Amino acid sequence: MTTKKYITKGEGLPNWSNPISHAVVVNNMCFVSGQLAVNANGEYVPGTIKEEGQLAFANFFAAIKNAGFEKEDIVFIDIAFDNLKDLPPINQLYMKLFPEGKRPARTIYQAEALPFGGKVKITGTAVKD
Repeated sequence: MTTKKYITKGEGLPNWSNPISHAVVVNNMCFVSGQLAVNANGEYVPGTIKEEGQLAFANFFAAIKNAGFEKEDIVFIDIAFDNLKDLPPINQLYMKLFPEGKRPARTIYQAEALPFGGKVKITGTAVKD
């Protein structure tokens, strides 16, 4: 039997009017929607790629925490940029957030445009043993 849990609100998650779930839990897997540099009120916070990346990752981590998962459960990260030239600062942040030997699988790509005119969007999957 499949169980599902939809995370639409929670501690540390942006409260916005977009019709999405921040995450959906299906059995032992958590699928996180694209997280942006958005504050608690759902307002885009423009900044450097590093600043936007930090806020997007904070929202990503809040989504998995509200779903009952831990950072160590993350197995896949998908990062969209508005400009791939911004990869080096995101790589530095990624190496701080995920230590060597415990880094999730990852894809990166350049998107023509991101919501709110953002620089980076992060989505991914976590799995519990």
